[in-house]
This record gives sequence, structure tokens and C-alpha cells, in this order.
Amino acid sequence: MKVVEAVRNKQPLIHHLTNEVVINFTANGLLAFGGSPIMAKEPKEAYEIASLADGVLINIGTAVERDIEAMLLAGKAANEKGIPVVFDPVGIAATPFRQQAAQKLLNNIAFTAIKGNAGEMAYLVDIPWKTKVVESLDDDLSKLECIAFGVAKKYDTIAVVTGKVDIIAENKQIITNNTGHEYLTKITGAGCLLGSIITACLTTELPKFISAYEAVQFYGHASETAADQRQVKGTGTFLPTFIDVLGI
Repeated sequence: MKVVEAVRNKQPLIHHLTNEVVINFTANGLLAFGGSPIMAKEPKEAYEIASLADGVLINIGTAVERDIEAMLLAGKAANEKGIPVVFDPVGIAATPFRQQAAQKLLNNIAFTAIKGNAGEMAYLVDIPWKTKVVESLDDDLSKLECIAFGVAKKYDTIAVVTGKVDIIAENKQIITNNTGHEYLTKITGAGCLLGSIITACLTTELPKFISAYEAVQFYGHASETAADQRQVKGTGTFLPTFIDVLGI
């Protein structure tokens, strides 16, 4: 894929303000893919780090109040520099704190892309959806498309709705992706790493809508390839193999 080659030629520096549960996995996955990660959530340096980066990923998975301050500063720097900034509203429907934090970020940052499962994305546009904390439990394709278009229009962004079928939407464009393996639903941080890889792909000179789609397609295909390897017996052996395949 052109976007994968472009990322590997550029080796973009991606500033992560992300879920602390998945920092190591995300960093290793992005390195394998061809990007360069930096993890920094200290408010005193967030603006400066983002100003040095090629892209910024904001993920509220384990955010505390202090992190939101840093996210706002990093997002401001990204917008001023004109680099892509991606939002992952992890578990947004779970608590008022997450909801208020996400709204503050959405009100103050122009996001190039917003990525989440159907339940998280549905919450952003007030569409009812069955969820379990951070997991989406529904799979109505026509409804998924409505959610994707709704988020894309409301926030003037690329919407990436992940699930058994991934939906990518922007303006009047919509495309689906069917690559992927069930192991991605059984490991921690699969969605978080995808957000990192999408961010890296958006830093290239290629059209951003196509770049987001190719990132999702590549990621799903990599999971299928990894799961098919002889040494993979389950999620424990899948994880390191998946990291390997992301670099192929």
C-alpha cells in the first residue's frame, strides 16, 4: 500500500497522550510499522513536544484531570502547526468525567480523525447503541454508516468506526473494511495501537481519507496474517507475531 511505504520513508514522530495500560504495546507496534513514538503527558511540556511532532494522538482511556490539560495544549500546538491530530474517545459513555473531558477536547481541538468503536462513536452523535463499558455489542451495518456519517459531519472530520466491519467516512464519502481477526477483540490495546497507526498514516502527503482507510485495511490484514502463522496458538502467541507482521 502506498501509505505504508510513505510512512516508512518518512518515519513520522507521533506524540502520544494515550492509555497508560497500552503504552508499551503501542510504542512497539508503531516502531514495527515504521513510525517513531514519543509518550508525553506532562502539561509543562505537552505543547512543546507536540510542536516538534509530525502528528498527535489523544486517547482518554486512562486520563485523569491533569492529562486533559496536557491534551488541550498538545491539540492546540498540533492545530497551530497544521499537523494531524487523532482522537480516540475510549469508554466515553461510561462516566460523566469521560463525557465532560471529551466534550472539552472536541470544543477546543480540530481533529483530523476520530476513531472509536460503534458505542463510543454513537455516543458522540446521540444515537442509541448497546455497549459494555468500553466494548460495543451491536452490529447493525446501516446504523453504523449513520453513526460514521454523523460523526464526520458534526465534527468536520474523518470518522473511523471499528468493529467486525470497519466504517470510514468523510463528507459524502464512505468505505467499509472487512479485514481483521477476532484475536484483536481479545487483547488489550488493539484499538489504541490502530489509532497510533492511523495518526502516522495521516502525516503523509497522500489524501487523508484514503490514508485512514489504508491504515485500517493494513492493520486488519496484518492481524489475519499473524493469526495464520504456525506458531500462533492463541492471543499470547499472537501478540508478538502481530508486532512482527506490522513491520512486513
